[in-house]
Amino acid sequence: MFIGEYTFKVDSKGRVSIPALFRRELEEGDPARPNADRPRMVIVYGADTQKMLQVYTQSAFEALAADIAALPRGSKQRTILQRLVLSKSHPTEVDPDGRLVLPAALRTKIGLDKEAYFSGVGETFEIWNPETFLAADEANIDQWVAEQGEDFDPLSLLSEG
Repeated sequence: MFIGEYTFKVDSKGRVSIPALFRRELEEGDPARPNADRPRMVIVYGADTQKMLQVYTQSAFEALAADIAALPRGSKQRTILQRLVLSKSHPTEVDPDGRLVLPAALRTKIGLDKEAYFSGVGETFEIWNPETFLAADEANIDQWVAEQGEDFDPLSLLSEG
């Protein structure tokens, strides 16, 4: 499970260190990797409006692709997911130094320059421009939590499902 938040420098070639705990998860999520030291992953960059990159382990992405393939052929849901997930994905692997090399097009898409913010969200992790994340987080979650009152317990959301 990917948890926690981290900020790392991005060099001019788009190389950024992957948090050590995330690398362990990537290794576990790619047991059949051809190179033992270089686990594979898939970066989903999604719709033009998506402001972050969502990173899946190899096995999690294969499971997601299977879920999409299980939808009825020609259905709107399958077509949309094929276009926004499968077509807008970039397979890659950890480099020998434990880094991720982000192509220029992906860095440009999310406005990534000198720093990358990593957010562990369970089955996946997200890569954001730190300023974009702060603005999105403050505009959405922090405001909503404040509206719930001082003694709001976020774990109470588990009983609502």
